[in-house]
Amino acid sequence: MALVAYGLIGRVKDQGIDRSKLRSSSIAAFLALALPLIGGWEGMRNHAYLDLVGVPTICFGHTKGVKLADHMTDAQCAALLRSEVLEYREGLHGYFSADTKANRLPAARDAAYVSLAYNVGIRGAGRSTATRGLNAGNVAGGCQALTWWNKAGGRVVRGLVRRRADEYRLCMLGVT
Repeated sequence: MALVAYGLIGRVKDQGIDRSKLRSSSIAAFLALALPLIGGWEGMRNHAYLDLVGVPTICFGHTKGVKLADHMTDAQCAALLRSEVLEYREGLHGYFSADTKANRLPAARDAAYVSLAYNVGIRGAGRSTATRGLNAGNVAGGCQALTWWNKAGGRVVRGLVRRRADEYRLCMLGVT
């Protein structure tokens, strides 16, 4: 079996496949799903506002250093969303096991988990039952646990219930 594996690796290597292109295409697939998912749920506002729990926010839910007088263009908001989604993905991936990243994290599930992290924070999502379940190999249980994050300010919010249902749908793609 080991000889077969080495033979396949050698064949791929001999064909001149650039591994960085494989990584970038998986990032491209992830972004193709994550940006509309997160952007659609966050909604874009060019002027700063106070979110549901009173935090100054702009664009697609950006909160770092925002003041209520701030304004950004559509292009600035789009660039900020892409940058932040990749940052959240990188941070959240630190909580996933190597086995999870290799075998249980296709682009759709990755987008669902990063959407949760974007909404509740990297640490909250990373230490969640959803992430622990996925790392333990319980994909369906991990996906179900995403739906538990449906509160803001201690109360269930209909928009969060719908967002989590959307994330759950993506998370469960390919699960039988």
